[in-house]
Amino acid sequence: MNDTNTPASPAAQPALPDRLSVNPRSPHHVAEIFEHDIGIRVNGKERFDVEEYCISEGWVKIPSKSLDRRGQPLLLTVKGTVEAFYR
Repeated sequence: MNDTNTPASPAAQPALPDRLSVNPRSPHHVAEIFEHDIGIRVNGKERFDVEEYCISEGWVKIPSKSLDRRGQPLLLTVKGTVEAFYR
């Protein structure tokens, strides 16, 4: 019953880190994680616009509509209970 065409099993997925960033220039960016579809839940609500998170400190960073001087979106910090999971 081992089918090689099935989606990646949980054993094949790398462990989710305590802190992760979408930005490839960040030291907290792990490219292997983004090969899989992950989800972030903050205070029981699933968010789809998270740029960075830290589970142990209990925050996520969400982009705002404003841009900084380098053209990157300003990030707002939302605090609460953070859960990261594979979808």
